[in-house]
Amino acid sequence: MELYLDLHSQPCRSVFLFAKIAHIPFDYKFVDLASGQHYGEDFGKVSLVRKVPVMKDGDFILTESVAILKYMAEKCASSVPDHWYPPGDLQKRARINEYLAWQHSAMRAHGSKVFWFRAVVPLVTGSEVPKEKMDSALEDLTQTLKVFEEKFLQDRPFIIGKEISLADLVAIVEIMQPVGTGLDVFEGRPTLSAWRDRVKSEIGEDLFDEAHKTIMHVDGLPQTFEKSGMPDFLKPRIQKMFN
Repeated sequence: MELYLDLHSQPCRSVFLFAKIAHIPFDYKFVDLASGQHYGEDFGKVSLVRKVPVMKDGDFILTESVAILKYMAEKCASSVPDHWYPPGDLQKRARINEYLAWQHSAMRAHGSKVFWFRAVVPLVTGSEVPKEKMDSALEDLTQTLKVFEEKFLQDRPFIIGKEISLADLVAIVEIMQPVGTGLDVFEGRPTLSAWRDRVKSEIGEDLFDEAHKTIMHVDGLPQTFEKSGMPDFLKPRIQKMFN
């Protein structure tokens, strides 16, 4: 199995972590998003979608992190603990799927926007995001975290109950994205902080830190952009954010 990844990406981190946790052998194929490698000819032969992660299992190629996670859980069901994606519990699977369906337009969208506004936009444009835009993005993230705590966590240790699942894995990588810019989203949120500590413990602290090392050192992005010329490449995408 080959996994095409860049650990700047939240979905890539979830796939990387699960493969490691489940002891699924894979070849790590690094795709440098900051240099635009995913738009190159070679990567285009792997995926017309031109996004990561991508999984290649023999001749079978799969895109979309949620699809990849479920594929790995089901293919390796004999060695993957059931709690990650319970095969015999319809309601627990439904809870996982509920979160995975919700998070695309909520946690992922809002956490990513804050990351872009704080870490990427100033590098590309040379100026800070307007205050009203930043305040709006932060408010959206705050409301999303509130829904996560009150709806998906409630008083449970993990999203589906007493055991960790794919839903928690996908949630933590998204929530860590704005943290990489220096924004402590866990401050003043004891429920969220306690959940994070449990997730980190279940994953393993060393593996958790390995997966998030890149995102916790985004101060290296200016040098990467300077070498690759990506600011010009990114300007059209950033302009769309303000239209």
